[in-house]
Amino acid sequence: MTERIALFPGSFDPFTKGHLDTVERASRLFDRVIIAVMTNAAKKPLFDGPTKVALIETVIADLDNVSVVAQPKTLTANFAQAVGARYLIRGIRNANDFEYERDIAALNQTQDAQLETVLLLAKQELSFISSSMVKEIAAFGGQVDQLVPPAVAVALQEKLKHGRD
Repeated sequence: MTERIALFPGSFDPFTKGHLDTVERASRLFDRVIIAVMTNAAKKPLFDGPTKVALIETVIADLDNVSVVAQPKTLTANFAQAVGARYLIRGIRNANDFEYERDIAALNQTQDAQLETVLLLAKQELSFISSSMVKEIAAFGGQVDQLVPPAVAVALQEKLKHGRD
């Protein structure tokens, strides 16, 4: 039987509890899940790629079939082909996410017709979390412990503490 490999691409800046929930659920559905820290040209990242990879590795340490890699400036479909992934995992929080992800899935299929996108609905208690809002809350000294894993909360605090002096 062919190993079912899924790719979970994103900028993960920062990696939230919503991302973690999506990864945990995907790890039960697929033989192997690869989290790909990728470039989003529309966003200015707070953390660099190696830092994001290190943080995510800490958070997913107990998930034996999940790994994380940095793959900057690469098309998702090309990277999926390179690692043998036939599935893309995407979490969706609301109707806006669905519309966006539907379009991205169609675009990815223009690059690789065999690439299937699997959408996992966010749990209600996590559906309001966005990386952008987490960064804004953290930048102004707000509490993010309920929104991100502990290692990420510490990294955000360290990274942004100078902005509150």
